[in-house]
Formats: sequence, structure tokens, C-alpha cells
Amino acid sequence: MENSNSGALTNLQRELLKVFSVKLDENQLIDIRGLLTRYFAESATKEMDRLWDERGWTQETMNEWANEQNRTKK
Repeated sequence: MENSNSGALTNLQRELLKVFSVKLDENQLIDIRGLLTRYFAESATKEMDRLWDERGWTQETMNEWANEQNRTKK
């Protein structure tokens, strides 16, 4: 997924503007937010699964990461 910092609208932003050019009630808005949330969560999960398989990560890998000290001393 590419992020645009040029100030121009992304293709997703343009599409959402078209979709949301109609007035929605609060329940519809909540439903749409849920759909978008699930879509991006599923996309992130698929990418993580792909990386997991591609890089040969295991539960041990996750355990090691969980126990790492990544903080810098102040």
C-alpha cells in the first residue's frame, strides 16, 4: 500500500468521497466503519501470514521478539 504525501487525494480518498456523497445515518456510518476496519485488519493478517511463511518464522520467533528489550536508555 502506497502513502501519498503530495497533498493530492489518493484513489481511495476519491472513491470514498464518491461513496459518501450521500447522507448516511449514524448506524450506517458505524456499519461502514466496521466494514473498513475488517477489510484492513484482514489485509494486515494476510500480509503477516505471507511474511510468516516466507521468512520461516515460528512461535519461538514470536517469543524471542516479545522478550526483546527495544527501549533506549534516557
